[in-house]
This record gives sequence, C-alpha cells and structure tokens, in this order.
Amino acid sequence: MNSAEIRQLFPILNQEVNGKPLVYLDSGATSQKPVQVIEALDKYYREYNSNVHRGVHTLGTKATDAFEGAREKARKFINAKSTQEIIFTRGTTTALNTVAHSYGTANLREGDEIVITPMEHHSNIIPWQQVAKRTGATLKYMPLQEDGTISIEDARKTITKNTKIVSVVHISNVLGVVNPVKDIARIAHENGAVMVVDGAQSAPHMKVDVQDLDCDFFAFSGHKMCGPTGIGVLYGKKELLENMEPIEFGGEMIDFVHDFESTWKELPWKFEAGTPIIAGAIGLGAAIDFLQDIGIDNIEAHDRRLGAYALDKMSQIEGMTIYGSKDPSKRTGIVTFNISDVHPHDVATVLDAEGIAVRAGHHCAQVLMRWLKASATARASMYLYNTEEDIDKLVDGLVKTKEYFSDVF
Repeated sequence: MNSAEIRQLFPILNQEVNGKPLVYLDSGATSQKPVQVIEALDKYYREYNSNVHRGVHTLGTKATDAFEGAREKARKFINAKSTQEIIFTRGTTTALNTVAHSYGTANLREGDEIVITPMEHHSNIIPWQQVAKRTGATLKYMPLQEDGTISIEDARKTITKNTKIVSVVHISNVLGVVNPVKDIARIAHENGAVMVVDGAQSAPHMKVDVQDLDCDFFAFSGHKMCGPTGIGVLYGKKELLENMEPIEFGGEMIDFVHDFESTWKELPWKFEAGTPIIAGAIGLGAAIDFLQDIGIDNIEAHDRRLGAYALDKMSQIEGMTIYGSKDPSKRTGIVTFNISDVHPHDVATVLDAEGIAVRAGHHCAQVLMRWLKASATARASMYLYNTEEDIDKLVDGLVKTKEYFSDVF
C-alpha cells in the first residue's frame, strides 16, 4: 500500500482548506486518525460502553477484555516483558511527570544529578526542574554538537557517579535527530543511574524495543501515532515500578481501604487511579494494529526518505535556514526552518492560505530555541500519509511566501 492509498484511509485529509486540497504537515504535534481507529471508538461507544474491572455483566466484560487487550498490544509494540510494565496514562507528559515525581522524589538527594539535554520538550524539563528544587538535586545539561546531535564522548563526560537519572528524548520534535539512547543508557547504567526515554516522536515512526534499548522508563502518546488524544503509555521495568509509590489515588488502584491507611493493587493498576481511559486505550490498540499492518519498518523508511527529499528541496530556497544535521541519515521526517526576514507565524499563515498546515512557534522547546538563537521557527513534520507531492506543494508555498514578503518590504 503506497502513501496515496494510505491517505484515503484518513477521512480528514479528503477535504479542502481555503479552497486548496489539504496538505497536512503537522503530525509532530498530532497525527490524523485512520478510519479503523475512528470505527473502533465508535463501536465501543455504540455497542459495549461500560466501565472496566468492576462489573460482571456482559458489557463490562467486553470492555475489560478490549481494554486489557490494548495493554497487551502496547506491550508487544515496544517489546516489554510483561503487561505489568505497561501503564496507561494521559500521554507522554503524564508519564514523564509520574517518573519524576514518584521515582525522582523518592530516590534523589542533595548532591545527586539529573542529566537532560537542551533539545528536550518542556515535558522532559519542567518535571525535573521541580523535583530538583524539592530534593536538592542538581539539573545538568548534556552539551550538543554544532549540528544539534549528541556525541557519546560528551555523554560520558556529563554522566558521572553522582548522576542518578538521565532523561533524553529519542527523536527531537524540533531537530528530527535520532539520539543514541541505547548507548546513553549503557553509560547511565555504568554510573548507577536510571535511563528515561521520551519516545513521543519515536514510537510512531520507528521500531522500539525497550529491552534492546535497556531503558528503565519509556513514555509515548497515542495521538502522535494515529490514536486518540488523551491516552499514552508509561513503560517501566517491573522491579522499579514495584518500588514506586503512586501519585494519584482512588478508584481501581485501591486494594483495601482501612480507616487511616490503605493498600494498593498490584502492577499496573496501582498507577491507574479512577476510571481509566477506556475508549482511548481501545483506540490506541486499533492504532497499533493499523501501524503494524502497514509495517513500522516501512513507515520509518518512508519518513526518512520523505524527510531527505524535503531537506534537499527546501535547502535550495535562497534565504532558508534549516536547523539540525544536514545529514539525512541522522534524522527523520521533521524539518524545522526559518526564512530570512519573515516571521515563522507569517510563514505558517501564508502556507495555510495555500491549504498547507505547518507548525510555528517555539514547539515547547524554549531551551533549544535559545541554543539555536531563534525566538521561534516553522516546522514541517511528515508521516505515513504524506507524499513527495505534499513536499513539492510546501516548497512552492515557501517560494510564494518569500516572494510575497519581498514585494511587501
């Protein structure tokens, strides 16, 4: 199945925006949803809407089976050892906050170090800032190379025996660079630290094997991988999760409530307080089925090929600044850029008039923006439903944008 055929499975893409066929290049923010996912959600609400784990009636049993079936699909998707290591969350942000505030608060002391990088999403910076303030730990930033990549030498220099937690994004949502998290995890473990991976951009676009990466925690979101919003996954090694305290209380995470103290259920439910995200999990399971039918390796190859094509075509536009490595082998289908003397918001506005959706702003990465010496940038992020024709339209739109503002000024 080629990209044009895949595109037909996404109803939202078959429309015009401002009189032009929609070209959606903002999948880094959220992906569109195929009909299979939409139908799975519709079927749940139409046919077996019920709470899970609580009732013995038919609808409750069907809902529980589908919900826990989605957990098993997520386990296989990232090759976790057990479904006990798969915790459903609201998304990557909630997952990273859970690690920071549960594991970090309990295990960090004054003098300990938390190591992150300047390319992290705010969701992988602010929780660590807060935990560092609370515990007296020190937050350290691993330096970046001139092209925005991480060198193993710098990782070795930054991670020390005082480092207790290393938290690194797998694929940068701005630079598109694929970071060597497996090598960094090895260095972290050599120094007695745990390795946390922000997989929001990698899980949708490449095969993830948490056992091969040997990361201790891995977080990702459903909405960036053709699934619904409001659902994500925190993977954690069982031995770590068992020794962590939940940070939300009530509902299905309860084992027994005494008058003045309570006990928690076993993994993974002790981290899933209240009514869980049932429809979201079922939709995520349908999205995983969809992606695996297409083939994750096929998706990765497509995204890298399209990213390289965009990099080549966009680099030929005079006055274009493209951020990150110019080596296509080091990055995937994200191209972040600026046009000289044109604000990225103006770029996005003109492109929108052409039916082209891109992102403009700081992309929840203000630390990286300062490193890039840019207050804001524009970003085109691609996925399995995009084609070379989409990139050609983007390039034409960028040329029009440049010409328009040249005439104005």
